[in-house]
Amino acid sequence: MDTYTAFAGHARIAAGPLPKVALVLKHAAPIAEPVVIFSDRTGQPIDLDLRGSDREILARLPAEAGAATDQPAGEPRGRGRPKLGVVAREVTLLPQHWEWLSAQPGGASVALRRLVEAARRDGRAADELRQRRDAAYHFMSAMAGDYPGFEEASRALFSGDGGRLRKLVARWPRDVRDHLLRLASPASNPASGPAAAETPRTGP
Repeated sequence: MDTYTAFAGHARIAAGPLPKVALVLKHAAPIAEPVVIFSDRTGQPIDLDLRGSDREILARLPAEAGAATDQPAGEPRGRGRPKLGVVAREVTLLPQHWEWLSAQPGGASVALRRLVEAARRDGRAADELRQRRDAAYHFMSAMAGDYPGFEEASRALFSGDGGRLRKLVARWPRDVRDHLLRLASPASNPASGPAAAETPRTGP
């Protein structure tokens, strides 16, 4: 399950799965600072409508969280199509490519799926690294774009120089700094943040 982190000004006030974060914010005492909620997976801010009852708020969350579906909206499944969803789209290849694919066990479709899965496995580490860096950069751009050392910290992030990044952001507000470093850390999975939402708090 994707997780989200809410900030009021520069203070982290809630973190966890989106339903829990939404309800924590709904029932929190009035917060003077503007509240921004970030996806831990993408580092992008999202908008929530916290009007109405808890049930009404939760009912609106999937669309607001950008929940993905296996089947594109408005495209009906064909009869007999597996439950996991197989989507037919055009693929353009040279004749020799089609000839090779057709000669593979299971035919062209099975061979293509195997090739895609192999490429995904081989590139998974690079994809995860890129996702972490992109998420960290999106977050720091939104929260720390005017902080001293932002440009240098951005360069350190994309060069993979974690030591220099930590040094450059050491004087940033604690919650912003810690969240940025968590998003950027190779040991951290951006999609698996704190298991439960936090109680709103304030602090430097």
